Amino acid sequence: MNANTLKIIFSNNLKKYLSRNGISQTDLANELNIPETTFSNWMQAKTYPRPDKIQMLADYFKVTRSDLTEEEQNYTGECPISVRIPVLGAIACGAPILAEQNYEEYRCEATDHLPSGKLVYLKAKGNSMEPTIPNGAYVMVREQPDVESGEIAAVLVNGDTEATLKRIKRQGNIIMLMPDNPTHNPMIIDENNPAKIIGKAIRFTQDL
Repeated sequence: MNANTLKIIFSNNLKKYLSRNGISQTDLANELNIPETTFSNWMQAKTYPRPDKIQMLADYFKVTRSDLTEEEQNYTGECPISVRIPVLGAIACGAPILAEQNYEEYRCEATDHLPSGKLVYLKAKGNSMEPTIPNGAYVMVREQPDVESGEIAAVLVNGDTEATLKRIKRQGNIIMLMPDNPTHNPMIIDENNPAKIIGKAIRFTQDL
């Protein structure tokens, strides 16, 4: 097996376990003190990690090294039970946010690794949350009215007509919607610029 194939297998497995654990590459890189550029290169199959880094990741995910370095084989041929999760689209005026008329499509997900709670997808538009969330990614959101400071939330803005993904930051009584991309400006929430949290971003998937 050549080096490029090994990089691709590791990249696919790393993405899988990030998704299963509901953590972004940026957050995990920070938690394990791994440079974000290094982690990004693993995710993009540009480089292959050293053995000690593979072990560190395996310990974090509570899996074996081979779970990260070897291609997953499905010998049973059985398909997991799946559910349809709606993708939130344009928001109809006066309609409840998670009402069916606001859904533009549905995505099927296996139930065996889904988090608890009511779930909806929001499609990321633009690059304001890169490198954490790429443009075009489908972000799974668990419906809840609030999140902790530092977490990424789905937030209603512009008179509850538009949903956006931003990191929540609290400083005293001030709430800010923070982009992860430093080329974008934060948004301060106040009575003249109201917003409403509709859920916490859990993980994302991206179609090729």
